[in-house]
Amino acid sequence: MTMPPGLRKFALTAHVTLSVGWIGAAAAYIALDVAAATSQDAETLRAAYVGMEMIARYVIVPLAFASLLTGLVMSVGTKWGLLRHYWVLISLLLTIIATVVLLVETQTISHLADIAADPTTSNDGLRTLGTTLVHSVGGTAVLLVILVLNMYKPRGMTRYGWRKQHEQHRKQKAQRAVAIP
Repeated sequence: MTMPPGLRKFALTAHVTLSVGWIGAAAAYIALDVAAATSQDAETLRAAYVGMEMIARYVIVPLAFASLLTGLVMSVGTKWGLLRHYWVLISLLLTIIATVVLLVETQTISHLADIAADPTTSNDGLRTLGTTLVHSVGGTAVLLVILVLNMYKPRGMTRYGWRKQHEQHRKQKAQRAVAIP
């Protein structure tokens, strides 16, 4: 089942907007994560950790879920299908993995932000908090891989995709044979 062209374009626009927004929000998060990793200034550290939590919780997590949902809608409602092409399947799996890792990492981010926001945390205590830089850069790299897969759509159909394609060709052939007297 494919969507009508107008609905497909709307869904595609929503999906691209949300997915690229996720990458942009991750870039903003990385900027704060770099500040947390490199700064020695207590106020900068406090602001960076609190800002990281706000971006993660209120921007990145909602964009991740919205991107996942619109990606599912796009795959089910277009000729690509959810399980027909390897690039769609890999994109889906990477998006699910990225979202799960994000949810787990959000707990760490919240913990760091709570410590940073506590006025009793010493300046030295702030400097030893650590960062989430490996996860944020790694997660952004995964998002960029997904983006490339979705833009280039490399060839390769799954067994399910081949079977569905052959069934469709047989039905079309049978319909043409019936139509010709």
